[in-house]
Amino acid sequence: MLRHTCKRITPAEVAAKIPAPNGDRFHVALERGELQIELYIPRGTDDQKPHSRDECYVIVEGNGKFEMGGEVVPFEAGDFFFVPAKVEHRFLDFGESMTTWVIFYGPEGGEQI
Repeated sequence: MLRHTCKRITPAEVAAKIPAPNGDRFHVALERGELQIELYIPRGTDDQKPHSRDECYVIVEGNGKFEMGGEVVPFEAGDFFFVPAKVEHRFLDFGESMTTWVIFYGPEGGEQI
């Protein structure tokens, strides 16, 4: 019989580990199978590259603009974005409080629907 326990992870708990010793602005909070959950706190500019897996963002704090596929939309805390694998995207015009959960899931190359 598998035993499951409730795992609570707070943004503050994970944010205390950012920046990492190597300067990374994210920290992996949980990994299970094809699921990976990170907290990302960019500073200044968001210079991330397209990822090899589908991903979702859940904005924890802050506001600004999000660019994907040539479209730019505003965001604020509580907003959700889905980004298919290999699609260019970035956060723009955000302040120092900008914090987001990043949820990677599924196979390399993204879900093939």
